Amino acid sequence: MWVKSIQTALNYMEEKMLEELSIEEIAKQANFSVFHFQRTFNIMTGITIAEYIRRRRLTLAANELRKSDERIIDIAHKYGYETPEAFSKAFRKQHGITPREARKYSGNFTSYNRLVIQVNLKGENPMNYKIVDHEAFKVIGVRKEFSLINEQNLTGISEMWQLAHTDGTDELLSSLNNGPVQGVIGVCDDKNDKSIDYWIGTAYQNETPERFEATEIPASKWAIFEVHGAMPNAIQKVWKQIFSEWFPSSNYEHAGTPELEVYSDGDASEENYYSEIWIPVK
Repeated sequence: MWVKSIQTALNYMEEKMLEELSIEEIAKQANFSVFHFQRTFNIMTGITIAEYIRRRRLTLAANELRKSDERIIDIAHKYGYETPEAFSKAFRKQHGITPREARKYSGNFTSYNRLVIQVNLKGENPMNYKIVDHEAFKVIGVRKEFSLINEQNLTGISEMWQLAHTDGTDELLSSLNNGPVQGVIGVCDDKNDKSIDYWIGTAYQNETPERFEATEIPASKWAIFEVHGAMPNAIQKVWKQIFSEWFPSSNYEHAGTPELEVYSDGDASEENYYSEIWIPVK
């Protein structure tokens, strides 16, 4: 069902490739929230939805330039470019030549084929995880709202972590940690189809310190995955395994409530660094 849902959304994108595509409508085809579809797509493919659509349109445009006599300006408009100049700039970036040069070109274009989701049900590497029922708990920390438009959250969250490392916020939160979950926590709170709240925080049981905000993580059934290795590669690898191997072969679905990344004390660049991914499931 999970794989079928993602493929339905991919097929929808392909069918509507010449139309104005909205991320809300694409995610709706998979019965996902905008945030979870964006995140899943990026983890599975390594690119954003917008980049995939751009690459596919320029691939189709190159084929059309080679096979038809249609005017370049008309092809530019057909594939979503308002001016020939914008089309030419994007075309050259992908293919290395201009649309005009492509008319006489006999070599190979940089072609991106339509995606077909495939999963590895056996798994290349073992995944260490447990299913845990956990009561609600309080998290304090810093919060920032990120727009899902143009997938700004994908870069914004990384910048937020860099600032927390630089100004000492993560060290202060680590020292305050006295709740049931040990470590500094990244919390993705999927608010709506336009934005998410992202928290860098820690589990805390006392009155909220003045400089921080507080939120409650609801009681949930969690799939907790172990991550061993240096950041960010180790955690990115496990995220990809979760979506490409674990979800398709398990009987669980994402519960739609906030998901967590839990970081232990220690040097995150060390090969033996330990962290966890917590996914609410049903």
